[in-house]
Order: sequence, then structure tokens, then C-alpha cells
Amino acid sequence: MKPVGIMNLTEIRALVADDLLAVDHWISQSLHPDIDIINEMSTHIIHSGGKRIRPLLVILAANAFAYQGRDHITLAAIVEFIHTATLLHDDVVDGSKLRRGRKTAHVIWGNEASVLVGDYLFSRAFQLMNQLNSLRVMAILANASNTIAAGEVMQLMSQHDPNTAVEHYYRVIDSKTACLFAAATELGALIAGQPDDIVADMAIYGRELGLAFQMADDALDYAGTSADLGKNVGDDLAEGKPTLPLIFAMETAQSDDAVWLRMLIQEGGRIEDLSRIQAILASTQALTRTYAKAREHSERAIASLARIPETPIKQALAALAQFAVQRSS
Repeated sequence: MKPVGIMNLTEIRALVADDLLAVDHWISQSLHPDIDIINEMSTHIIHSGGKRIRPLLVILAANAFAYQGRDHITLAAIVEFIHTATLLHDDVVDGSKLRRGRKTAHVIWGNEASVLVGDYLFSRAFQLMNQLNSLRVMAILANASNTIAAGEVMQLMSQHDPNTAVEHYYRVIDSKTACLFAAATELGALIAGQPDDIVADMAIYGRELGLAFQMADDALDYAGTSADLGKNVGDDLAEGKPTLPLIFAMETAQSDDAVWLRMLIQEGGRIEDLSRIQAILASTQALTRTYAKAREHSERAIASLARIPETPIKQALAALAQFAVQRSS
């Protein structure tokens, strides 16, 4: 096996290119042919240039064990439907204007349509689950969907709260992000017929990867550029979200800077505040600490692959864990 990290995301996707094309086809065939707005809105967000990490994880996890069936295609589509539904709802709740460099669906079609199409995609996902005729698959996806919803509520309750603790932040990102990553890799191993301990290892990989990915994403909200991110830099602060970089900064910032950050979280920051925020994050090494935490979870994800067969797919999974914290968008 070549050294970890030798593959980039394009090369990782190329290993399972045929399966990913099949997922795209299955998604297109699984939407509602008679309601234009469902197809238009779903296509707008699903095919808007996102990394499609979650369906990729299902495909990689199944292929890691030389799975020969087709259920992983259906599962990858289901996972993407669930994720897309949460994005539609999130953007309405957050009032986000940009996603992946494009106007968000609710800006184009309105809040009502975005919420209802999100509901449709959730229900369509559960319809597709029934086709797999597996109570265990249904339980994993139902639990993940419920956990994501709970995470959204937890995040909403901590919005504009400068007293949010690191432990609460972890609970939010574990629920909002990491649980669907974990479900994706767990399901891939499950349908490939792996024993429970290996399925559990793959779930750990997905969860640790999800934590690393979200922490890096939260750091990029202050370290990236709008062009790279496909959204406005500083959106998290504008929405009053106390993410890990801000929590770390408030722990060690000078008193006047800490008071100012607390005020911004309570009231919502402005783009004009960004340069001072970035200076505080630099002086407190808050972004450095956030990336260090993300790397810890990336390394744990790689360690959880110890018992996975030595193949290019295993290398791709390890490289993906490194990509999560090395990306610029």
C-alpha cells in the first residue's frame, strides 16, 4: 500500500467512478417526475458542485470488502437525500444566502417550497429504505435522521449563547454531522456482510472523519475565502454560532477582546468585524488549536481502519481522512 495521503479527492473518486455515476442516475430516477419544483430544487442542490462525501463513503465502505451487489447504490442515494433535506431546512433556519457559490434554494424558490421539498426528500429516503427489506438498515438510518434533527435543535438553542461549552459544541457536531458519516460507512460494511466488530470499526471511522471534517469546516469559516468556500466568510458568526474557534479564542483572549467576541455572538457579527476577529483568532492560536483537534480525529479515523483489508480502497479511506483537515474549501 502506498503512503497515506498520496491520493487526492479526484483520484479517490476515480476508484469508484462507475458506482458514483450509478448513484447519480439512481438519484435522478428516484425524484418525482410530475412535480417540476421537486426536480428543479433537488437538482439545484444535489448537483451544485458539492463534494458528495456522504454517498462516496457508502460506496467506499462497501467496496473496501469487495461487495458485489447493488444495494450500496441505493443506500448512497438515500444518504444523499437525507443530507440534502437537512441542507434545505438548515438554509431556511440560518437565512443563508449562498451554498457552494450559488444562491440557496430558499432565496430562489422561497422558504415554504424549501421546507416542503426537504420534507419530500426525507420521506422519499424512507420509501427507498423499504426496498432494501432490512430492519437493521432501517434502524441505522432512522436513528441517524432523528439524531441529525436533535442536533439541529441543540444548535438552535445555543445560537447567540457565548457561554456555550466545548462539550456542547461536540454534542452538536456529533449529532449534526458525524452521525450521518458514521451511518454511511457502517451501512457499507453491513451490506457487504462483515461481522459486527468490523461494522463497528467502520462506524467509528465515519464518526471520527465527520468530527474532523466539521471542525475543519468551522475553522475555514474564518480562515478561507468566499470564493473557496462557496459561502460568505464569517457566516457562522453572523448567525451567532459559537463554534470551536470562537470558544477557544474566548478562553484566552485579552479581556476586552473576549468581551467583544461575546457581544458579537449575542448580536451576530458583520463582515466589517472579520479582520479584527481573524486577528484575535491568530493571537490566541484558536484556529491552530481547532485544526489540531481536527487532526486528532482524522488520525483516529485512520487508526480504526487497522483491520480493514489492504487494498487501494483502504488507502483511499485513509487519504480521505487526511483530506478532511487539509482542504481549503
